[in-house]
Amino acid sequence: MEYPSIQASFAAQVERTPDAVAVISGDVRLTYRELDERANRLAHRLLGLGIEPEAPIAILMERSVNVVVAILASVKAGGCYLPLHSAYPVERMQWIMDQAKAPVLLADDAERDLPKSDQLVNVDTEPAGAPAHDPGVIVHPDHLAYVMYTSGSTGHPKGVAITHRGVLSLALDRCWGTRRHERVPMVAPHAFDVSTYELWVPLLHGGRVVLAPPGDLEIDTLHRLIVEEEITGLHLTAGLFRVVTEEAPEFLAGVREVMTGGDVVSPAAVRRVLEACPDLVVRALYGPTESTLFTTQSAITAPYEARPTVPIGRAMDDVRTHVLDEELRPVPDGETGELYIAGDRLARGYVGRADLTAERFVADPFGEPGARMYRTGDLVRQTSDGLLDFAGRTDDQVKIRGFRVELAEVESVLMEHPGLADIAVLPQDLDSGEKVLTAYVVAASDDLDVASLRGHASAALPDYMVPAAFVVLDTLPLTPNGKLDRKALPRPDLRALSSHRPPRDATEERLCGLFAEVLGVGEVGIEDDFFELGGQSLLAMRLIRRIRATFGVALAVETLFDSPTVAGLAGRFDAPAADLGA
Repeated sequence: MEYPSIQASFAAQVERTPDAVAVISGDVRLTYRELDERANRLAHRLLGLGIEPEAPIAILMERSVNVVVAILASVKAGGCYLPLHSAYPVERMQWIMDQAKAPVLLADDAERDLPKSDQLVNVDTEPAGAPAHDPGVIVHPDHLAYVMYTSGSTGHPKGVAITHRGVLSLALDRCWGTRRHERVPMVAPHAFDVSTYELWVPLLHGGRVVLAPPGDLEIDTLHRLIVEEEITGLHLTAGLFRVVTEEAPEFLAGVREVMTGGDVVSPAAVRRVLEACPDLVVRALYGPTESTLFTTQSAITAPYEARPTVPIGRAMDDVRTHVLDEELRPVPDGETGELYIAGDRLARGYVGRADLTAERFVADPFGEPGARMYRTGDLVRQTSDGLLDFAGRTDDQVKIRGFRVELAEVESVLMEHPGLADIAVLPQDLDSGEKVLTAYVVAASDDLDVASLRGHASAALPDYMVPAAFVVLDTLPLTPNGKLDRKALPRPDLRALSSHRPPRDATEERLCGLFAEVLGVGEVGIEDDFFELGGQSLLAMRLIRRIRATFGVALAVETLFDSPTVAGLAGRFDAPAADLGA
């Protein structure tokens, strides 16, 4: 299928619905015409700075109307947007900007450390007199639309280069033409590829983007958005979907479709939400960043009879899937093979890494001459009804909270610490269903400071890549073949990290119980750090909701990050223990 550019498709939508609301953020509402004009003004500013075709334009902003303006302006100027996650350490952001050779950084007024940039533009400050008309930059559908960095097995993140063709193939897929995606919340960070759906599907169909408040999302905030803005469709990562269905599945009543994926989807979670909301459509989706977010899908409706797994579905429009053996031969239905993806959604490759591009994007023997397919590394099997079932990985890549993590990158960063002689990083499943990382380390000397090692990891890696536990060993166990013997590695007992300091009053006692319940450990002391015991943002969301239900205290997730212990959190309560139902 032939596609125009993103800006041409958006311009056609502006012409069709100029006065319809396009973006909502709190009390701010922009129509399609207003959004178009603001993006045009910023695009002219970018062109005035010398932006050339396909130049990467870094965007470091909190969720707001202006992040949508910045993304749209970047493609209108002929560049491609390079989203940076505000939770990244500044050193990681700097590495990404340097590797991508981004000449401009678009930022907002938020107080944070910024990476160095040749040209910094504050998007919250709009100079007077900038033209509001379209800059008229002609872009080919195979030009780059964005570059998104994911974890890399070489020790550094890798930039996936996505074209206008890929974005439009996704946004114009027939599965969105169901009137279920008219009002979509943007809850993902714009540096997470789910934002491709959250932005372009509604904006290119005359719908509206509803931006969640900045910072970590809370379940009650999500519910408020759903009710107040009459949300029709939304995407929740597999982990967040599980939390919502366990804590409050009724919150999704009124939504027409909820999509989930990015990791293994729980059949029990699907059953719970369809029992609570029988009119809802649950759409399981699958796709790596290298194929523009989603490539397979499967719609699930009530009545739902849970099966052992939730299939990742069948190929979407303009996508071809192949299940192949090591010789690139199709495997029979029901047998396991590696999934290869072909079609219009494939990325151009990895920025500045021709070697990695050649390794993962290979010739397609089933397509036209010159066609490529992407080797996913995912093992799947095709069921008798034509659906694909996920069956594991061929390598050490894992998903943590929906984000791709290459264990080799975490190991490489940790080995930069001078106190280490050897290391192995492995995933660990918590009783809650979440996944965390465990680092097994061999010290170079007797004075290894684990706290220093954790601090080193936190300064260089996003929080979801920082191991929850560090286990010090004399040596890493090996198999007779000289490979790491994973079965011989001790499973860390997070309870052993507990200080065992007992609660001093009824409030602390109940908080200790909630910490232990959410973390899936037997005992928590009042000085134990929630995050050092395996906690992360999804579990934090669950804990805050249970604190609210137990004590009637409306704490924000940010409060837990600031005061991650029972003693610290109890001190943040506005009322004495007796008034909190103790």
